[in-house]
Amino acid sequence: MSRMLASLSAVAALMGGTAMADAPNVVADIAPVHSLVARVMEGVGTPDLILPPGASPHEYNLRPSEAGALQDADVVVWMGPRLAPWMEGAVETLAGDGGVLTLLEADETKLLDFRQNALFEKHSHGHGEEHGEDEHDHEEHAEGDHDHEAEHDQEEHAEGEHAHDDGHDHEEHAAHNDHDHAHGKYDAHAWLSPENASAWLNLIAAELSSADPENAGTYFANAAAGREELKALQSEVNAILDPVRGGSFILFHDAFQYFEVDFDFAASGAISLSDAQDPGPARIAEIQTRVRGEGIDCVLAEPQFNPGLVATVLDGTEAKTGVIDALGIDLEPGSSLYPQLIRNIATTLADCL
Repeated sequence: MSRMLASLSAVAALMGGTAMADAPNVVADIAPVHSLVARVMEGVGTPDLILPPGASPHEYNLRPSEAGALQDADVVVWMGPRLAPWMEGAVETLAGDGGVLTLLEADETKLLDFRQNALFEKHSHGHGEEHGEDEHDHEEHAEGDHDHEAEHDQEEHAEGEHAHDDGHDHEEHAAHNDHDHAHGKYDAHAWLSPENASAWLNLIAAELSSADPENAGTYFANAAAGREELKALQSEVNAILDPVRGGSFILFHDAFQYFEVDFDFAASGAISLSDAQDPGPARIAEIQTRVRGEGIDCVLAEPQFNPGLVATVLDGTEAKTGVIDALGIDLEPGSSLYPQLIRNIATTLADCL
């Protein structure tokens, strides 16, 4: 991929920033990814968004128009089967002739292991790895904070225990057609890391340039500008969070650790382990104990989940609450959605704390 990026960058330098051809048909799965693709495509065209605002990325039935967009796609950019298992078959069968960029499988993507426990230890964020590395047994694992042989989503719980050996050979995983289990080791919410988003901009530019070399100059120029914008965004977010550093918060579910790691602002726990599973009474009681006993400042709800569970956790405490959104449900799709999404997360945290 590095050699490809270098050669395409050279083409881009020769061609300048002027769009010279019709836009390719490009499809993205979720709104944050669509936003990054739209930023790279500015001045050339607009990508199609598969998942409408408010829909779950974990379970969805394609509408005919969305299936048609995949079938006509020259390029598909999506997170991968760990986030959207329902989409893999559609990508394979409908978009067979187009280029496919699977972001969670890219070597440049920083991946984090799931946090298994309801309560997070202070050092539990220190184990982010580049995707291409094979070693994940760091000191954090030796201290017993994570049980990575446990199952991490609703389907895995229902089907029983499965061994997760090393989780790195994606071709082997695809051959076994065991996507829920093979990809279950990693937290799939990797778009909430602006560092990942910055790396993806260049990958998107390379994929688009491969399908549409005449517009390579525009794609790489846009990607470079987008990376500079993300640097400024990170500085802005740190300025928002600095006055409330040291505050403690609980999430509704464990989806935001990529944001936490990038900005060194760790959560104290999560009410629910997964997107698809309500927490049991024991987990709620564990969270309640920490909120009451440790003076947790803030418990964050999410727009698509049961607000009654947050109210239960808050009962008898002085903690504040807010609504935090990982997908940009209320934002207008487009190139500005991603930075606004990250900015909104920071603002919600600061306001709640």
